[in-house]
Amino acid sequence: MTDSIEALREQMEAAAAAMDFETASRLRDRISLLRGGAEKDSARAADTAGLTRQQPGAMGLGTSRQRVEPPKGWKPPKKPDPMVTRKR
Repeated sequence: MTDSIEALREQMEAAAAAMDFETASRLRDRISLLRGGAEKDSARAADTAGLTRQQPGAMGLGTSRQRVEPPKGWKPPKKPDPMVTRKR
């Protein structure tokens, strides 16, 4: 079995056509490792079952927002009593 990217891609497409999606996903992950610069032996031996892909929006807007906190010692004001009428 050769480890060229093109050969792995052909095997991946054949596995997907045969509805063997687990094999196709393993081959896809090996191709990704090879394209990323991994050695052929380490790409073959890598456990790709634990790889997680970045979820859409995980690095999007709002992730670096600071949490607003009240100053130290601040207490919220008392809520008005709805049974008391306002003076005019």
